Amino acid sequence: MSQWITENQSAHLRLSAEVDKVLFSGESQFQKIEVAHSLEYGNMLVLDGVFQTSEKEEFVYHEMMSHVPLFLHPNPKNVLIIGGGDGGVARECVRHDCVEKVTMVEIDGKVVELAKQYLPTIADAMIRQDPKLTVKIGDGIGFMAQADNEYDVIIVDCSDPIGPGEGLFTKEFYANVHKALKADGLFVQQTESPVMHKPLVEKVFGYVRDQFAMARLYTAYIPIYPTGMHCFTMGTKTYDPLTFVPNRERTFTTKYYNEKIQTAAFALPNFVKEYLLKK
Repeated sequence: MSQWITENQSAHLRLSAEVDKVLFSGESQFQKIEVAHSLEYGNMLVLDGVFQTSEKEEFVYHEMMSHVPLFLHPNPKNVLIIGGGDGGVARECVRHDCVEKVTMVEIDGKVVELAKQYLPTIADAMIRQDPKLTVKIGDGIGFMAQADNEYDVIIVDCSDPIGPGEGLFTKEFYANVHKALKADGLFVQQTESPVMHKPLVEKVFGYVRDQFAMARLYTAYIPIYPTGMHCFTMGTKTYDPLTFVPNRERTFTTKYYNEKIQTAAFALPNFVKEYLLKK
């Protein structure tokens, strides 16, 4: 008999994946965690019933979360990741030769533990204890509030704005992000689907625009996320992705990201521009 895991993506939309084995199902201090082997996507991580990542398609999200901000900044040395417990963003960040230090602050240590066990290709940098990477288990919101003029790039690799991720989508949080960045720093955060989550996208973009010299939105196409169309919100103090000129060569291979996508990802569909840039 077939077994399926399902994400209720809205009141009227579900996405299901057939699985042949549930590898883990349990509760951490913060959320329900499931890891299952799906026939289409390989091992999948599910938090509170929401699909987070899978072995087959994870490279799209992790490359676009990491390389777009890191190549926009001309010389990123100190990088902070808030969330990212599966380790995929950390894996991509340490590949940059100019990056000297990556600090990852994840609130749920159980996610890190399970990623190492069941998602080893994603958690690679954590498993091999890359010397650039420091993993801290703790509250990213509190950590950010204490930081001042410290980071070149901040990447907020958070879950949906419910449960432990809710506080990462507030006006106060973005003010602390701005404070934690150096004078030419920039940050990016995943901000859900521009098709299905218009109110959230609008709200976050407004908060970021209020705090930063420039707010920009870019997109990528991720099969397990609602509608397949996902967006990322960037706040930057100095460097504008719309006038990006490469200043260094990419010295590693990628599956999704390339230099043309670096620019093209910021070309927004009209329906997004109409509600996002109306003010």
